[in-house]
Amino acid sequence: MKTLLLTQEQVSSLSNMKDVIQAVEDGYKAYNSGRVMQPDFIALPFEAPRGELDIKAGVDLNSDIISMKASSGGFNENPEKCGLPAGINLVVLWDAKTSAILTVMDGSMITGYRTGAAGAVSVKYLARKDARVLTIIGAGKQARNQVRAIREVHPIEQIVVNSRTEESMNRFKRDIESEFGIPVEIEPSKEKAVRRADILATVTRGKGSVVEASWVKPGTHVICIGTDMDGKQEVDSELFRKATIIVDAKNQAVSRGETHVAIKNGVITEEDVTGEIGEICLGKLPGRTSDEEITLFDSTGMAIQDNVMAASVYRNAVKQGIGTEFEFFK
Repeated sequence: MKTLLLTQEQVSSLSNMKDVIQAVEDGYKAYNSGRVMQPDFIALPFEAPRGELDIKAGVDLNSDIISMKASSGGFNENPEKCGLPAGINLVVLWDAKTSAILTVMDGSMITGYRTGAAGAVSVKYLARKDARVLTIIGAGKQARNQVRAIREVHPIEQIVVNSRTEESMNRFKRDIESEFGIPVEIEPSKEKAVRRADILATVTRGKGSVVEASWVKPGTHVICIGTDMDGKQEVDSELFRKATIIVDAKNQAVSRGETHVAIKNGVITEEDVTGEIGEICLGKLPGRTSDEEITLFDSTGMAIQDNVMAASVYRNAVKQGIGTEFEFFK
């Protein structure tokens, strides 16, 4: 049995955001149709200046593929000291029928694209139809992926960006306007940036000042990306009191995500979570019910997202003859 090795460059060439969005939506549907086995993910936090390592594993019973992704983040001294990225990701796929290892691939694009796709799926079902202004809090790689994905499902006429440094905001503006032709306005005031939003995406590391609830206007759709473990927070918990709360996986969100913070702070209880995004995709729950409703999507990240995107990349690689085959044993 030969295993296919795929580098970061190869995975990138085999990834298409439009297809990833559809794959992630299909993954959400599979999860809420009982077609996914997905245990709690493992989080290994380290003391600064090191970051954390997350391990997510799951099985897609529709395709009989097992996936495991190990992803690090927050190793911010890596670029300068070691010449390495601040985060390194690896994905392995197995055939669930035989446990044969199908592929080992770089997971950087997998993590980035599937997370962007998650935000886009939530926009598709929960944003107002006339929403045109997208505010991004944070200006890193995931901020770009949110734009890259959301524009595939919804027309965006203006992007407002707020980040910690002027340099990062200027770089974001240059990159986004060059790639997509969408005007980007730099707003140094987080409050003013949030008040502008029809769609708000928070894509920080979850350890800075929070978005205050009073800044979020009626009708806004909020995408929470950066809070995926205890000790992180991007959004004022009071926002949960007046929002319709949709999560990716409830068991994760109430124990690790932004929803967990709101529960821990006594603002809401687990029963206040309306449901999971897959239930909305399947039509089991309604999406947005009024133009005045504040909708909030808490994305903690699911193994099934990695699974379906990596499986798509693997199939494309086999079809196109891309990658290096090797044998672990004979």
